[in-house]
Amino acid sequence: MLGADDGIVSVASLMIGVAASNASRSAVLVAGVAGLVAGAGSMAAGEYVSVSSQRDAELADIARERREQIVAPDHELEELTQIYVQRGLDPHLAHQVAVQMHEADPLGSHLRDELGITEESRARPLQAASVSALSFATAGLVPIVAMTVSPHSLRVPVIAAAALIALALLGAIGGRLGGAPRGRAAVRVVIGGGLAMAVTALIGSIIGAAGL
Repeated sequence: MLGADDGIVSVASLMIGVAASNASRSAVLVAGVAGLVAGAGSMAAGEYVSVSSQRDAELADIARERREQIVAPDHELEELTQIYVQRGLDPHLAHQVAVQMHEADPLGSHLRDELGITEESRARPLQAASVSALSFATAGLVPIVAMTVSPHSLRVPVIAAAALIALALLGAIGGRLGGAPRGRAAVRVVIGGGLAMAVTALIGSIIGAAGL
């Protein structure tokens, strides 16, 4: 959802800024496509680096946990027992559960209950990068399509309107998925995106008026 929001705001703001400088239709289109490609690549690279760092930390935790189970298995068993005690089990039952978990899957039980690492939550850099780039690029097409179907004199308001409507829809969907009020979430992203587009439009107008 964040990648999609970024795609709409970034590409729409860039296109509006260029259009406000009285640039040609082809220049605005090139700016939008370039912004879409560059933004998607940037999102993918940033997400890959970030999630790769998370994966490296996970691998280090897993390696350390393996060593600790070899060097001090009794300490690891007691550590697991105390985790279950803190979750509400009485000490005797907690010890029994810890023993059974240790016998069934010593590494997995510690990764899950001590470190919060599960197979489903493991860091996947390539997957994260792909999803981020795809969401940015897909949403970034909205202002580009809006510009291609709008008349020259209305290209800025049409791009802005299409982008704001898309942002409102994404905000409402994000609010629903997160259990937050949809209206508030939609207003928040619309205001933020609208401000970004307004600033770039102002800058584009100034540059265009100055003939730079």
